[in-house]
Amino acid sequence: MKDRFRGFLPVVVDVETAGFNCETDALLEIAIVMLQMNAAGHLVKGSTFDKNILPFKGANIEQGALKFIGMEDPFHPFREAISEKEALTALFKPINHQLKVTGCTRAILVGHNAFFDLGFIKKAAERCRIKSPFHEFSTFDTVSLAGLAYGETVLAKAAIEAGMEWDNNQAHSAVYDTEQTADLFCKIVNSWPLAPKTPAC
Repeated sequence: MKDRFRGFLPVVVDVETAGFNCETDALLEIAIVMLQMNAAGHLVKGSTFDKNILPFKGANIEQGALKFIGMEDPFHPFREAISEKEALTALFKPINHQLKVTGCTRAILVGHNAFFDLGFIKKAAERCRIKSPFHEFSTFDTVSLAGLAYGETVLAKAAIEAGMEWDNNQAHSAVYDTEQTADLFCKIVNSWPLAPKTPAC
């Protein structure tokens, strides 16, 4: 893995939020999908981890954003939501473990509009004073990759163009979107095997 991505460990992430501003708006859910390299050198989907999160104190909650993701009450007890600190601690644990196993130096966030997800992760980690395993600004964005590979930038359209199934009823849940993004990323990466390096003179 570390040789394929210059020492980086790609981790697929999707967040669900109560708005678009990572500084002020509530982070409500994070899902991550770990990726692995199989014996044939192909990137494959690994385990999925997901946490529902309580809005931080003073967080802004946009009702339009809640409607878009199909959530009526972010404080509802059936969500079994936990604090940002608890969620990040739990989700960063498998990432840090995989960094040790693979010998990678840093995780790199893979997402659809990845900088949006990275912004919310970084800001939540800052609020909780937890060190994030992710690179501060570098990402792999499947918007750009799918545009290059399939001529589509919308996740649903790119997935269908890639020969994947898409269920609109499950879309906009963090787990579903993350797993679909992971499949899309793996499909694109595996279509472009790493070119052999030119030997030094």
